Amino acid sequence: MRQLSTPPRQLTPDGSYPRRWSALVALLLAEAMNLLDATIVQVAAPAIHADLGGSVSDIQWFTTAYTLPFAVLLITGGRLGDIAGRRRLFVLGVVGFTVASLACALAPGVGFLIAFRAVQGASAALVIPQTIGLIKAMFASDEMSRALGSIGPVMGLAAVCGPVLGGVLTHADLLNSSWRAVFLINVPVALAVLALSPQLPRNRAPKRPTLDLTGTLLAMTGTGLLVFPLIGSDISRLSGRSWTTVTAGLLTLTAFALHQRRVATTGRSPSLEPTLFTRPGFPAALVASTTFFAVTTGLMTVVVLQLQLGLGVGVLKAGLTLAPWSVGLAVSSWAAGAHLVRGYGQRVMLAGLGVLLAGMLCAILAYDRAVPGAYPTWLLPALGVVGLGAGLFTPAFFTHALKPLRTQELGSAAGLLNAVQQLGATLGVAVLGSVYLANAGAGGGAGSGVGGGTEGASGALYGVQVAFWSAVGLVGVCAGASWVMGRER
Repeated sequence: MRQLSTPPRQLTPDGSYPRRWSALVALLLAEAMNLLDATIVQVAAPAIHADLGGSVSDIQWFTTAYTLPFAVLLITGGRLGDIAGRRRLFVLGVVGFTVASLACALAPGVGFLIAFRAVQGASAALVIPQTIGLIKAMFASDEMSRALGSIGPVMGLAAVCGPVLGGVLTHADLLNSSWRAVFLINVPVALAVLALSPQLPRNRAPKRPTLDLTGTLLAMTGTGLLVFPLIGSDISRLSGRSWTTVTAGLLTLTAFALHQRRVATTGRSPSLEPTLFTRPGFPAALVASTTFFAVTTGLMTVVVLQLQLGLGVGVLKAGLTLAPWSVGLAVSSWAAGAHLVRGYGQRVMLAGLGVLLAGMLCAILAYDRAVPGAYPTWLLPALGVVGLGAGLFTPAFFTHALKPLRTQELGSAAGLLNAVQQLGATLGVAVLGSVYLANAGAGGGAGSGVGGGTEGASGALYGVQVAFWSAVGLVGVCAGASWVMGRER
């Protein structure tokens, strides 16, 4: 206990921290490792499927098995950091992530890989919520903005590198590792984070909150029931049992919301601040975040599926195809965060959605003009425009979603927005991936979209266009929610 009250590396009286910038590197590497792991696996997923076998829907599980536990445990991870100490939870999460990455690389079958991916996601949920709290503990107010501002460029770089690195590592087949290298790359990064982690301060909430285990269980159960029936299913032809499961998930999430309200009235610590839902525009922000990240993550998966399963394109070429998207996102997110949001405010968010929509329509046109079995060359500039729109939207959205909140609500709000971001990514892979797989077969005969020659290539083109048109509808929902955010304020 003496170490907690008098840590060996305390803040100096003027608020500085002797090695705070190298400690910041540890936090940024952890953030980048999380995003890198999500995007790198999307490109390698078809190669994993080809090696390990299983059903085509397992390709969706390689991503959702990670994002689903990450989403539902993010808020609990933040609360555990408040209780047990943020550095302790950060290190524990990085160790768990490293072990799970090794296990994924050595997985002998599909079931093992999906289970280890879930452990990765749960470990990431312990790591990521600690970042903001530790930065606030290390930096005084005048330097905190610089430290927080460094997260954006690092995440942009990770977004650029992820798809390309996934293609390069899988294609290189180093030491006959094939796709397993995309998990092994986490190990040296995690070891570097652990080497720097002793420089992080021992920090936790001044008043320990309680842990809402019932709320966590309700959130996990409800989200799982909602997502599970959607993966690998034809959304337009869900069975009665599937709709019953989805309804049960929605009812469970409603029970979670009511439970949070009841916990707050008894004086205990809820997982979420109930007052958030009375703040102007915040419920609309949750809808906008969910639909936006469903579109971007789901479409990235669909593009890879069409290229690798429908056209038989190699994993390296598939990864390079996504490079214009990633570069556009990195450039426009920097421009928006550094200049445009301050000058134009919420209009940047709506402009970003407009550019995103234009890029998606160009992609649909590129697929429509493509010759079955031939690489859709005009898809490259279209994906660049999609990335530009996504990069404009993201910093403007988070700025305006958090701006009207009180200080005591910021931690819970940031955790909830991150959670629905991951939930949106999970739903996007499940829904848009299923739309593609169902319509690829309908558009070109049995087996279309999964390597069926010219007929399969035709089916894949049809399926990817249907998936993009479905995403257009989701962008409309996101735009409506974004407009409500501004109107209510």
